[in-house]
Amino acid sequence: MEDKLYADGQDRSRDTRSRLRELALQLFAEQGYEKTSLREIAEQLGVTKAALYYYFKSKEDIVRSLVEDYVAELDELIAWAKGQPRTAETRADIITRYLEIVANGAAVFRMLHQNQAAVSGLAAAKERGELFRERMDALVDLLSDGPDAPLREQVRAATCLTSLSYGCMHYMDRVASPDELKSALLEVAFELTGARSTLQEFGLDRHWRNARTHTLHDPVRWKYHRVGDFFLNGVKPPRHGAL
Repeated sequence: MEDKLYADGQDRSRDTRSRLRELALQLFAEQGYEKTSLREIAEQLGVTKAALYYYFKSKEDIVRSLVEDYVAELDELIAWAKGQPRTAETRADIITRYLEIVANGAAVFRMLHQNQAAVSGLAAAKERGELFRERMDALVDLLSDGPDAPLREQVRAATCLTSLSYGCMHYMDRVASPDELKSALLEVAFELTGARSTLQEFGLDRHWRNARTHTLHDPVRWKYHRVGDFFLNGVKPPRHGAL
C-alpha cells in the first residue's frame, strides 16, 4: 500500500512537471519568453508560485529541461547507431529515428527561434550550442562513414540532417497532413544520403505513415485527453496543431 502511494505521488509529480513545461512552452511561443512570467505560468496552471519553484527556479530552468530532453533522445539514437553495421539500411533507420525526434521537438525549436534575442542571452545558450554541435557531428560521422569520410559525403550528411530539422520546423504547422510532410522529408533525406534504394525495397515509404497511424495518431483518444485535462486541471487545449 505504501509503495502504491509513493508511486502515485511520483506519477502526479511527473504530470505536474510535464504540464508546467507544456504550458510554459505554449506561452513562450504565443506571447514571448520575456513577456511571460513564472507567476503567470503558475496562475494559469492553478498552482502556487512556491509549487512551481519546486520544479523550476526560473524560466531558464524550464528552457534547459526542454533542451536536455531533446539532447537525451539524440544521445540514445547515437548510442544505438554506433552498434549497427554501416549499411544503407542503417542510414535509413538513423534518418527515420532522427526525424521522429525532430518532429516531437519541433514546438521547442520553433519557440527558441521565435525568441532568439531573449534566449541567446541566457547563461546556458553557449552550452546549448555546443551540445547540439557535438550531437550533429556524431550523427554526420554515422551517416558518412566516420570523420575521415570525403568532405562531399560529410556535407551531404549534414545537409540531410539540416533539411529534416528545418523542414519540420518550417512546414509542420502549415501542412494539412503531418504524415505527408514526414514522408516527403524522408524521401529527400534518403536521396541525400544514398539510402534511397531502401525506400521501396523495405517499405519505408509507408513505414512512418503506418507507425504513426497505428500508434501515436489517434485523434479520438487525444481529444478525450485534452477535454479531460481542461475540465480536471484547467489546462487549455493548444491553439494550433491537431488535438
